[in-house]
Amino acid sequence: MDFLSSYKDGRVLLKLYVQPRASRNRFTGIYNDAIKLAITAPPVDGKANAAVIKFLASSLNLKKKDLEIKHGLQSRTKSILIAGRSMKELRSQILAISR
Repeated sequence: MDFLSSYKDGRVLLKLYVQPRASRNRFTGIYNDAIKLAITAPPVDGKANAAVIKFLASSLNLKKKDLEIKHGLQSRTKSILIAGRSMKELRSQILAISR
């Protein structure tokens, strides 16, 4: 399976597997059909979710408003809706960053 897919309104859906309380924020590779993302924030009171959005916005040069957690607010497995980028652009950016 693929970690990116098209969403019905033209946005792109990114599948993530989040590892909270990591030593630093970074993409760590592919885990099953998702991108594995290490985040320093703990999974308490939405801190890890906020850190995921902040890290993705910064890493992919997007605005936070262009990112939305569609599924997985209380799970390590998350689906993030991304506006403003094509699937091809996102794939090349994410793969370049995660190497």
